[in-house]
Amino acid sequence: MSTTPIALQTLKEQWMNYIHDLQDRICNALETIDGQATFQEDKWERAEGGGGRTRVISGGNVFEKGGVNTSVVFGPVTDLMRTQLKINGDNWFACGLSLVLHPNNPFVPTVHCNYRMFELYNEKQEVIDRWFGGGTDLTPYYIFEEDAMHFHGTYKEVCDRFDGSFFQKFKKECDNYFVNKHRNHERRGIGGIFYDYQRPAAGQDEDYWMNFGKACGNAFLTAYLPIVEKRKDLPFTPENKYWQEIRRGRYTEFNLVHDRGTIFGLKTNGRIESILMSLPPTVRFDYNYQPVPGSEEDKLLQACLQPKDWV
Repeated sequence: MSTTPIALQTLKEQWMNYIHDLQDRICNALETIDGQATFQEDKWERAEGGGGRTRVISGGNVFEKGGVNTSVVFGPVTDLMRTQLKINGDNWFACGLSLVLHPNNPFVPTVHCNYRMFELYNEKQEVIDRWFGGGTDLTPYYIFEEDAMHFHGTYKEVCDRFDGSFFQKFKKECDNYFVNKHRNHERRGIGGIFYDYQRPAAGQDEDYWMNFGKACGNAFLTAYLPIVEKRKDLPFTPENKYWQEIRRGRYTEFNLVHDRGTIFGLKTNGRIESILMSLPPTVRFDYNYQPVPGSEEDKLLQACLQPKDWV
């Protein structure tokens, strides 16, 4: 943690300090609720510039596999980035936190969140572009409406503190982003919020978007842990676990085919172990698997076909 007074820190320094503190707070809370497993940290460096702290938990009472990662990476804009990522400039900088948690119990949802800041510089190292992005989304295997209401309600409260239009806007972006388009637009889960490329504008400067990202990051434990606490000890059957692995297959498909963060990491020579940390430990890809119509599994599938206003 920097000892420089916050007022004297650059925007980058403030954001870097925040995500490292958030990583610590989230990992401590998750270890407490798991009660058995602890996070193993792997500090790494990127040859082109920067590095990160990958923290992985596995084999726990609650979490079968999970990761809470931070990265601070930078480097020259490459021709590949210009052509495939449409980034034009001389150098770039990115800093963020990304987490994915895959619980043991099929009645506990998988969860993902990511909050990040990006800067682009010209040949004089002057900032020519800066944006913030992020979001938190829930991927249940069974639908509990009160859980969905709590999760979405938590982020609505955060959004409403900044702008009354944000929640519906960012919920819609989330619903339309985490979609397996190759499966007739089947959604990965029941959404949450997602926003990207938020640049400073009149009334919404850099501090505004940084503070919004901080508020969303701080809300993660409030949104997720009560659900974990409520569902982690429910009894489940091998059939429930089987269905969880079927849906984990859909999660894997999205992350490998559509996810912009995965694509960005691969196109910028990111650390492959950290990038693919998001993948579940066990999955199933059964041919043309269909749940029994009207079953609890089918209810989940139907919930992933059409977005719902849970709040």
